[in-house]
Amino acid sequence: MSNETNLESVKKLLESLLEGDIFLVEMKIKPINNFKIYLDADSGLGIEKCIKINRALYKRMDEMGFYPDGDFSLEVSSPGIEEPLKLYRQYIKNIGRNVEVLMQDATKKEGKLTEASEESITIEYVEGKGKKAVQHQLVIPFAEIKQTTVQIKF
Repeated sequence: MSNETNLESVKKLLESLLEGDIFLVEMKIKPINNFKIYLDADSGLGIEKCIKINRALYKRMDEMGFYPDGDFSLEVSSPGIEEPLKLYRQYIKNIGRNVEVLMQDATKKEGKLTEASEESITIEYVEGKGKKAVQHQLVIPFAEIKQTTVQIKF
């Protein structure tokens, strides 16, 4: 079976295991049949849920004999905070957080993510200091976004 066929088959098995607000962000297959699966959830995804899904998926893949002799590995996790947002649903989940948007023209915009629609996002940012500070809203169409990452402030 080709990697594409395997990815599709594993994806179908995985989707039957996703409960509640858990969703698939990305799935890759690396050399030596190493499946990397990134999940997220609207309410946040704990390590316990990842482990539970990993075990259940591994068991089903093994039972179905996708790889004779169990010649595969499985990694189920949520994308790290440094991973760019990939899905509209992730933008919705991160409303209220500070983001950095890398534009298609290589410029960067930073601000607080205030809205997300199917077509665009809106960020708020402040220009100037003190009494001269002016708050701006910027609507950015998805077509102009190369990638968006959540910024963590300490």
